[in-house]
Amino acid sequence: MENTAAASVYVSRRENTRPDAPVLSVLVPVFNEEEVILHFLEATKPVLERTGLQYEYVFIDDGSRDNTADLLAQELKTGLPGRLLGLSRNFGKEAALSAGLEAAKGDIAIIIDADLQDPPELILQMLDGWRAGYDVVYGLRVDRSSDTLMKRSTAGLFYKLFNRLANIDMPANAGDFRLIDRAVIDALLRLPERNRFMKGLFAWVGFPSMALPYERPPRKAGNGKFNYWKLWNFALDGLTGFTTLPLRIWFYGGMIISLAAFAYAFYLTLRVFLHGIDVPGYASLMVALLFFSGVQLLSIGMIGEYIARLFNEAKQRPVFVLQDVIEGTEPQTAPHVDKTSDDA
Repeated sequence: MENTAAASVYVSRRENTRPDAPVLSVLVPVFNEEEVILHFLEATKPVLERTGLQYEYVFIDDGSRDNTADLLAQELKTGLPGRLLGLSRNFGKEAALSAGLEAAKGDIAIIIDADLQDPPELILQMLDGWRAGYDVVYGLRVDRSSDTLMKRSTAGLFYKLFNRLANIDMPANAGDFRLIDRAVIDALLRLPERNRFMKGLFAWVGFPSMALPYERPPRKAGNGKFNYWKLWNFALDGLTGFTTLPLRIWFYGGMIISLAAFAYAFYLTLRVFLHGIDVPGYASLMVALLFFSGVQLLSIGMIGEYIARLFNEAKQRPVFVLQDVIEGTEPQTAPHVDKTSDDA
């Protein structure tokens, strides 16, 4: 949670100006979620009704190849408020989230996955944080025992590396599950880049933020869509999108290696003058050759990562392409439910 004096002033001002009856948009990116999507609706509808607010679902079908779109279209046809955005192919979750942000009509947006690893019950606490003046209320995973040891270890390493290299502070173990105010949505929509690392963009735009710790349960059904290769590329996108420090590291590394090479050349010259000419060893020559060749290839590869991203940005292709939008009903007001007995 942001506790600075400056942030508290803005939080207090927002707390006093929040609308009493905001419209809530629930953004749900989906990709081959036919096994869990109906469970998701059964779990979220009662929570949204308890809010007493107007709400809508915004489902973003990221090129599903199963019956996910059919199931959602049927639900929308029978009165589910919101819409289904059908992307023309699988563009990835970051693009799907960008599409959802563009389509959201609400004063507030809740980003939540369909696998029910993000507990819908926390939506009520997120709304309390928003009413208290915070523009962002993000879920903070305090227990990731449902993830593999490999994933937990690499995720922890990535967050540490990112926060050390980048010029923004991205909360460790904070996923996409969060509430964001309309002001944050509008700020995100003004960001034009094509390589979108949404966790970093959420942190970059700033705004008063509040952490909401929770334990992440296993998936309700189905399988996760990320593998380690996708996670590796995801991490590269995050690092190269928010810092140029890797390029600077190679600059300083090359300078140090060059100074060391000059020093070693001076030493060899001095030794020849003092002790005469000797035959250098083949092994040491090959080790030096392979070492410097490897350094050069690594540095070229790092430069190539940034050039590739410049290439993608220069083409100015859209982040996503919509093939269809299936409309449900307009945002509807949930029946008022007295939460006193439930919260006691």
